[in-house]
Amino acid sequence: MDAGNWTSISEFVLLGLSEQQDLLTIAVLLVIYLVNLAGNSLLLGLVVTDPQLCSPMYYLLSHLAVVDMSFASISLPQALIHALTQHRAVSFTSCMAQLFMFFSVGNMENYLLAAMAYDRYVAVCDPLRYAAVVTRSLCLKMVAASWAVVIPHALLYTVMAAKLSYCGNRLQHFFCDLPPLLLLSCTRPLTIELVLSTEGVLVALGPFAFILASYVRIGVAVARLRSAQGLRKALSTCGSHLIMVLLTFSIMIWLYFHPDSSDTQGHNQQVTFLDSVVVPTLNPIVYSLRNKDVAAALRRAGRKVLAWGM
Repeated sequence: MDAGNWTSISEFVLLGLSEQQDLLTIAVLLVIYLVNLAGNSLLLGLVVTDPQLCSPMYYLLSHLAVVDMSFASISLPQALIHALTQHRAVSFTSCMAQLFMFFSVGNMENYLLAAMAYDRYVAVCDPLRYAAVVTRSLCLKMVAASWAVVIPHALLYTVMAAKLSYCGNRLQHFFCDLPPLLLLSCTRPLTIELVLSTEGVLVALGPFAFILASYVRIGVAVARLRSAQGLRKALSTCGSHLIMVLLTFSIMIWLYFHPDSSDTQGHNQQVTFLDSVVVPTLNPIVYSLRNKDVAAALRRAGRKVLAWGM
């Protein structure tokens, strides 16, 4: 399209996961969101109130619960409101703010998983020094350093997206994400593409590389034990975290490394929905079902609630 044909965009129209959403779809989305809030709030409450969940691992897990609630809250309530009211327009400023929050929180989840991988590495490979190495102070520093990386990263892409010239305002998505915004650009966004292929790859795949290296070291340490008991203990220590890592990064690889075609746009919306809504909802469920400490804390909390009710 000729660059002279573009006009200033004051708002975007979000077309959602589909052009027509029935009441059943809306009800399912609402249930998923409520389960996300309830599950992550419960997990956060257990970590904050139960003295037996005071280790650095659960400190990181409490941050992950906050991030998971925020991740789903960035897009899903708006999508529900748009589906119910059929008013799907958002202002340009709101769209850019949503893009910034999505990049910040989405990448923060990856960095928290990387910090948790280091925690699991020390727990398996150097258990005698775990308490001395993995401290609350170290966890605070890792969380602060992660925010120091993801916020400038998100701001960079938000500023570049805000400076693009758009030839339309109808986004084939249920929230303001970068790929559908780039499709509306009047010219090929070479600067953003270059940054995506350099800085973006480093920021997105850096946590994955760190997690992979951690689990290679864990695998080597477990192999040296040569005992079924050692393997079971390692799986018990790392199982929940490994499940969430596989879910999160397999979806990310699909979204950013799957070959583009004219048929993948709808699939990418559905995969993004899994990444930003479903996986954050599964996190507390996986940790509650597979983590003995969390399950025990949940039983203790249940007994207290029953005792108060009597």
